[in-house]
Amino acid sequence: MINKILLADSGTGHSEEMLKVLMEIPPLRNANVTVLHVVPSQITTDVMTEKWEEGGKILANAIQNLNLDPNLVTAMLRQGDPKDTVCKVAEEIDADLIIMGSRGLKRLVSILENSVSQYVFQLSSRPMLLVKDDLYAVRHIQRVMVAMDKSDSASQSLKLALFLLRDVKDGQIILVHVNPDLSGKSGTTLSSTEAERDPVLAPAIAEAKRMGVGYKCVVTSGKPGEEICRLSEEMHIDLLMLGSPDRRPSIARGLPDLDRLLGTSLSDYVRVHANCPVLLARTNA
Repeated sequence: MINKILLADSGTGHSEEMLKVLMEIPPLRNANVTVLHVVPSQITTDVMTEKWEEGGKILANAIQNLNLDPNLVTAMLRQGDPKDTVCKVAEEIDADLIIMGSRGLKRLVSILENSVSQYVFQLSSRPMLLVKDDLYAVRHIQRVMVAMDKSDSASQSLKLALFLLRDVKDGQIILVHVNPDLSGKSGTTLSSTEAERDPVLAPAIAEAKRMGVGYKCVVTSGKPGEEICRLSEEMHIDLLMLGSPDRRPSIARGLPDLDRLLGTSLSDYVRVHANCPVLLARTNA
């Protein structure tokens, strides 16, 4: 399911470290990786030349640091607006996954500060793995949490998680269903045995059993974003996955989704507040 990975490398943060961890997972070891660095256009030729040289060094260091099979890695240096260039290159190489660093900016701040990751999250239809720059250390992936509901994007998220974990020794998928209670009051978390009777989790459990992946179930209530982030921290999750449905009609794919821009969607809340890497799956991935 993941054969082509695009790493948008700014030279800072933990995105390279995240890719190294991902490439340890058996199904991804033969994936083709494109490491992209974008040089923004500059006012003068001298400054442009300097930034171009800096970009080349960032790419060279990244390739050396990643230490992947040279036949599977492509270094790409582009000039332009980073936001648009990342989206364009993802389409060019038909990426199955985009990995980016993120400052974890909240709501309108990310728009006003011209956040690259927020823009790509808005306008790309491809799965994205967002790695915040400073709030946590990247860990080897064994415990993957999937936020489940009845949506197609959640089903896609489940499939992707099982794909990643199917050959990971002692890997475990944590299936979470939060019954929304927008008053903010958290409900009692059910035991795994009780949770297995949950109609949302039952099909996911059957699929995990079929794939031979160890699992644990959690059913609780409260504000979904807050509950998911709380559970991911309490359970020491290595990777958090949830569906991010593409709600834009085809006629308006070039326009941002206002709910996400304003920070009111579940995926946007988790993107900002989770203390672990977040992979946002798409229904058309």
